[in-house]
Amino acid sequence: MSIFSELGVRTIINCKGPSTRLSGGFLAPEVAAAMREAGEHCVDIAEMHAQAGLFLAGVTGAEAAMVTSGAAAGLLLGTAACMTGLDPGRMARLPDTAGMPDEVIMVRSQRNFYDHAVRTTGARIVEVGLPDRYAGAGVRDAEPWEIADAITPRTAAILYVQSGSARPPLPDVVRVAHAANIPVIVDAAGSLPPAGNLKRFIAEGADLVTFSGGKAIGGPQASGILAGRRDLIMAAILQNLDLDIYWKQWTPPPSMIDKSRLRGAPPHGIGRPCKVGKETIAGLVVALKRFLAESDQARAERYLKITQALQRALGTPDHARVTVGGGLVPKLELHLAPGAPRTALELCIELEKGDPAVFADPSRVESGIISFSPMCCREEDAPRIAARVLPLLRY
Repeated sequence: MSIFSELGVRTIINCKGPSTRLSGGFLAPEVAAAMREAGEHCVDIAEMHAQAGLFLAGVTGAEAAMVTSGAAAGLLLGTAACMTGLDPGRMARLPDTAGMPDEVIMVRSQRNFYDHAVRTTGARIVEVGLPDRYAGAGVRDAEPWEIADAITPRTAAILYVQSGSARPPLPDVVRVAHAANIPVIVDAAGSLPPAGNLKRFIAEGADLVTFSGGKAIGGPQASGILAGRRDLIMAAILQNLDLDIYWKQWTPPPSMIDKSRLRGAPPHGIGRPCKVGKETIAGLVVALKRFLAESDQARAERYLKITQALQRALGTPDHARVTVGGGLVPKLELHLAPGAPRTALELCIELEKGDPAVFADPSRVESGIISFSPMCCREEDAPRIAARVLPLLRY
């Protein structure tokens, strides 16, 4: 009996992509094997963090890096690091921000649910810019001078959420931030592929960047990467590790923590609930090596085979038109006709109820479009998906 049967949990066909609410994607056998091996031994977790961090720093082009329990954990830890620096007293006080910079500037059009991780530290978000281009009132969004105008002695950091439509361009944000000695944190959680983005944001001047490890990289779902300046990564890991140890006994790995720069060890920090186990570190490292070994083109071709299999299985459905997109993650889109028996959202809901349960991407249902991502599907899933979709499009 499988663990899912034992627990009474149904397995699903995930056409949404590596979304946490759908448990992410699949672990490659090598990744699962590394996690199992890690679980069979004990290590000094700081030493494992440090060695993995050296590898991640090389991959990202950063001075230092660490494994996190997800990209949102990276936002929390990165924000805390920018607020406290290497001051153990400040680390001990968070989320009480008295006596330290506690404002994080964000472009208003980049606000999202995940910036709650920033506010968890006690930081206050300062919004700038009017997103007229989204409101339909014009073409403008926030501009570099508005970010510069919002910087005060209370500014701890600027948070930049990477997307294809983000404004202003990151180099412009970095320019005004660094002119005032303010660090820039980039949320690049879903910015892979292309693999080149692993180094892009540090190269463009970001002080910290956070990635998800459980999406395109294929690591454990609750994993991520935080990379950037050595002092900020040191401040972040200090607020994440178990530090229940005597000062004289404590010999942290110098590649990650320079003990000589500290006047004492902080107590367990605000990032302690974001702890990372040895299994997660091992799984992420192996997954990242696999991700880098496959070219963007080869990955896109692998995804396209899955999408084309679904296209063939669907054929010419009633009351809908099928299209296949391009790019690094080619997706299938189902465009419902005005006379379809169900709306796009209703179709999504029905697909989720059935057996097998099929979870599609509902992000464009208001336009009558349902997307099917290949990232968490297998080629053999195509006939089963089609067998669920086609009857629901008939009267």
